[in-house]
Parts: sequence; structure tokens; C-alpha cells
Amino acid sequence: MGRAEYKVEGGKLVKVQLSKRENAIGEIRITGDFFLHPEELIEELENKLEGRPFHEKDLAEHIKDVMEKNEASMLGASPEDFARCIMLASEDDD
Repeated sequence: MGRAEYKVEGGKLVKVQLSKRENAIGEIRITGDFFLHPEELIEELENKLEGRPFHEKDLAEHIKDVMEKNEASMLGASPEDFARCIMLASEDDD
């Protein structure tokens, strides 16, 4: 399992745990001290990230699309912060 913590500008923390399947996201778990509404969207987001290739810009766009589709709001982090932390975790998965 790859793991990473990413301190967002302003002090919030995003944590990612993931496994790789070839050059794509396997299982993934995103936690931290950011706020996401609705809260249950994090599970849907994790499911929708499985199988996505490790391309930071594309991941950020995909996360943004999922949030917009679900009319979600996030405080303390951004889709780009999530994508950055996913990339860091992918580098740790040896």
C-alpha cells in the first residue's frame, strides 16, 4: 500500500492510502481534516477513482467533475490537493 500525507496551504491535511493495479489506482482511501459536504461523497469518489491512471491533472479534473455532478462543496482542500496526494502515495507504493 502506498501512503502519503499532503499539507495543504492554510494548514489542512489530506491523507491517501492506495494500491496500484498496473499503472492505475487500485483500492484507495482518502482521509484528512478537510470538510466535504455531503460527507458520504468521499466513498463514491474513492470508487470512481479506482482504475484511473496516475496523471495528476486528469485526476484533479475527474475529482472536480464528480464534485460538480454531486453539487458537493469542500473546505480546506481542493481537487488539485487530492490529486497531488494521490500522486505522492503512488510513488510510495513499492
